[in-house]
Amino acid sequence: MADKDENEKTIAEDLVVTKYKMAGDIVNRVLKQVLGKCVVGASVREICIYGDELLVEETSKVFKREKDLKKGIAFPTCISVNNCICHFSPLHSEPDYLIKDEDVVKVDLGAHVDGFIAVVAHTIVLGASENKKVTGRKADVMMAAHYASQAALRLLKAGEETYNITDTVQKVAEAYNCKPIEGMLSHQLKQFKIDGEKTIIQNPSDAQKKEHEKFEFATYEVYAMDVLISSGEGVGREMDTRVSIYKKTDETYQLKLRASRMFYSEVTHKYGTMPFNLRNFEDEKKARLGVNECVNHKLIEPFQVLYEKQNEFVVQFKFTVLLMPNGPHRITGLPFEAELYQSDLAVSDPQLKTITQNTSAKPKANKKKKKKVGKAGEDVVGEVEGEA
Repeated sequence: MADKDENEKTIAEDLVVTKYKMAGDIVNRVLKQVLGKCVVGASVREICIYGDELLVEETSKVFKREKDLKKGIAFPTCISVNNCICHFSPLHSEPDYLIKDEDVVKVDLGAHVDGFIAVVAHTIVLGASENKKVTGRKADVMMAAHYASQAALRLLKAGEETYNITDTVQKVAEAYNCKPIEGMLSHQLKQFKIDGEKTIIQNPSDAQKKEHEKFEFATYEVYAMDVLISSGEGVGREMDTRVSIYKKTDETYQLKLRASRMFYSEVTHKYGTMPFNLRNFEDEKKARLGVNECVNHKLIEPFQVLYEKQNEFVVQFKFTVLLMPNGPHRITGLPFEAELYQSDLAVSDPQLKTITQNTSAKPKANKKKKKKVGKAGEDVVGEVEGEA
């Protein structure tokens, strides 16, 4: 779907809002269940498979009567631990990772209903409790990411500029001697498009600053606000972990290999423009063979598995936010348990303090609270909690 399609459906329509909220409810429920599986000794691969199966199962329950309505995974379940920044969801043929006590565990996933996408990411430290609080650099980076994401949420509203969020996230991270991951993007979401043209960049290099435009947010836009903070220098690098998540692009090319053509055809019919995991193909070996030619000719793009330096920690919080006329509505994300973390550092700048802690991220209350019923007959509450 083109970015400037005149028939583009937006959250100005009640039914579109309903579909976003349904997708949001699903990812929040799945995220909770996936986090519940993150225990000492658990296999990351098995939990990722569990998360994906749950996303498919939950989305299949809505709009059952509308046979042509597409729904399902909008971003496959990834579990990236400690210094792994993002996109770790290993193939059957690749090394797994078993979760350990005190690991910093990031869970990232998404679902869509009729192409309306809700994504979420949340980070926990395994074994943290009020009796066993997290201290040191892990606590610093957790608090930095939490407050940076709160600040981003409060600034994500119509009339604000994207670089205002970029600069504020940077300042909050620096208060904890941490760095946002360089060049990471938060995207505008559109129907069937997870990477809309308006983006918010984190910690841009000088070159990225030059080529990265600033935008103003507008009412009825939707964003995936993605904050990734590192205890280290904030520079991601590829290691030898094989990419498992890809997405179709708008490019065209006449593929030469039969395996590539079959693979591309399956991607088009099964996943359309949504990201997918190679693990979900019946014959993983054939899929790996087919994806190479597609990537070489830019028909499919990879989501690289990135790493910070060894012994550093990366924390991620991602929310889906609807910019409604009465303010931003956050439809995904779980509460952060600040009482489990004890950092010796804090935000001291009064202006930053106000943004991160004292202002509400709740939208102004609608006078009318109505209960709508979606086409599938599900109850959908007309107001969404916008509190961060």
